[in-house]
Amino acid sequence: MEKLSVIIPCYNEEASLPASYRRTRDVLNGIGYDAEIIFVNDGSRDCTREMLDEIAAKDTQVKVIHFSRNFGHQPAVSAGIKHCEADWAIIMDADLQDPPELIPAILQRCRDEQANSVYCVRRSRKSESWFKRYSAKFFYRMLNRMMSEVKFPLDTGDFRLIDRKIMNEFKQLHEHGKYIRGLVSWIGFRQVPFYYERKARVAGETKYPFRKMLKFASTALLYFSKKPLQMVMGLGFFAVLIGIFLAIWFTLGKIYGFSNAETGWTSLITVITFFGGVQLVTVGVLGQYIGVLFDEIKKRPEYIIDEKRNFAGSEQVTNPANHLSK
Repeated sequence: MEKLSVIIPCYNEEASLPASYRRTRDVLNGIGYDAEIIFVNDGSRDCTREMLDEIAAKDTQVKVIHFSRNFGHQPAVSAGIKHCEADWAIIMDADLQDPPELIPAILQRCRDEQANSVYCVRRSRKSESWFKRYSAKFFYRMLNRMMSEVKFPLDTGDFRLIDRKIMNEFKQLHEHGKYIRGLVSWIGFRQVPFYYERKARVAGETKYPFRKMLKFASTALLYFSKKPLQMVMGLGFFAVLIGIFLAIWFTLGKIYGFSNAETGWTSLITVITFFGGVQLVTVGVLGQYIGVLFDEIKKRPEYIIDEKRNFAGSEQVTNPANHLSK
């Protein structure tokens, strides 16, 4: 019998976790697969850890990974994939905006299309502000315009089904600033869409405020495109042309008397401001890419695991400090 894992990253999800587990387990009990759930606790500060341990103690088909601190949503998904040994994996969030009741239809879509991956496309984004909806649309379309290697599906998230082949290839990718939906698209193989209506959160607050959304978009852009560098080079070239034009204009104006180059305070300040802005933008973009290189060459782990539950061949408690406290 084929095995299916459902990977669910969690960060401060005590309000939605009981419903998330119950609804996911109810779906998995009726699909005819050997099914398990892998919860990844991304350093939650509420009761998420205790609740997950309690669920794992009652249900051996629930595996739990506890991070030593909050490392972020993408490292949590990455940990779930790397610890998954099933034939298929479905990635979804704990807030139930991506309904687990869609899992049978997603599996059927995969079988019908003989696909390696099914990515879920949002027809609508209920309960989200107009700013988040339109900024997301702009981001996905802008990112595709910036890409030259591969085109990403529009209006998708991490909610998707992937097979063993994609998981094996994903494990070979060692970069730290992962943009997982982009990496899965980059890996290739046969990937097909599944359209659905995204629901409102069952409880709790979004874990992606504007600041995190901006960082997420920056990571996606810097790791997948060199276009910002090309744009900055083009802007610099344009600035040089303007500088040459102004130099010729003021020189001829001084010779033939049709300008007041010696008293042109406004034009001088304008030119200095323009060129200064171009230089700062250029240095800023280069700094972002250098920062990415700096993070990669440090070769720190993408995340640190504190404890694991119900994983074969591993102890319940992996942190020595916790052994001493018992």
